[in-house]
Amino acid sequence: MTFEPSTGYRALLVTAAEGGIGRTRQSMLQTAALTFLAGAYIALGGFLAVRCGLALPWDVWGSMGKFIFAAVFPLGLMLVVICGADLFTGNCMTLAAAGLQKEVGFKASFLSGLYAWIGNFAGALFVAVCMVWATGLIFDKAPAVAGMSAMPWADALVKLANAKTSLGFMEAFWRAVGCNWLVCLAVYAAYAAKEVAGKILALWFPTMAFVALGMEHCVANMFFIPAAILTGTDPRYLALVDAGQAAPLSAGWGTFFVDNLIPVTLGNIAGGAILVALLYTFVHGRLAKKA
Repeated sequence: MTFEPSTGYRALLVTAAEGGIGRTRQSMLQTAALTFLAGAYIALGGFLAVRCGLALPWDVWGSMGKFIFAAVFPLGLMLVVICGADLFTGNCMTLAAAGLQKEVGFKASFLSGLYAWIGNFAGALFVAVCMVWATGLIFDKAPAVAGMSAMPWADALVKLANAKTSLGFMEAFWRAVGCNWLVCLAVYAAYAAKEVAGKILALWFPTMAFVALGMEHCVANMFFIPAAILTGTDPRYLALVDAGQAAPLSAGWGTFFVDNLIPVTLGNIAGGAILVALLYTFVHGRLAKKA
């Protein structure tokens, strides 16, 4: 089913709903490939952010380090939208939009979302294991600088994971709501752009904002926290911990799933499905269908 062409703001809802319909009609092989790629793309953006901004000492850089981290992270979402991939957080909006137009049933939406979540996790883990840990890049050392660890990127990643898994359930949930509100608005705004440069600008600002604000994205966390667990349990890093030169890892697989991934996934669903898809469907109503 397709909708009548529309112009203006209503056309964005048309694009979102058609995207949700298309996701439920992919073959399993297409879904597996596209969801894997989306998770890997977000993870690559996350790793770039770690390398560029995460390890900058706060006493020297202040909040500029967080801004640099946030400024380069949107690479992942740009690749998802421009190259084409199937991202769970964006699907929270598009599948909900299609469902609210009565074009996709709950079961089809649920399964499509579940497959995206699993595939994204696989892609994010692939980057964490193969590009971060196996390459040894996370264990790179830096020249001795006051206030910095001998392995600044590894130390900073471990501290990030410790902080994420120490959040309370409602803290993580509401940070995730805000995150996917902005992420889905970024995708929604990108629908309005006809040129690649316009899509990049539309995607960059909201995505940068959610990262700089410290909000929670479940697919990004599928990369950050497993990468930190692999790093924090590696003998190369543990030697620094024993020497008092790096922070010990407190995050674990249990705290990752229970204290972070569950509330963040639920919050991301609410942010995309309610604050974007539902509200814009309320504004624009049912869409006219082609004969």
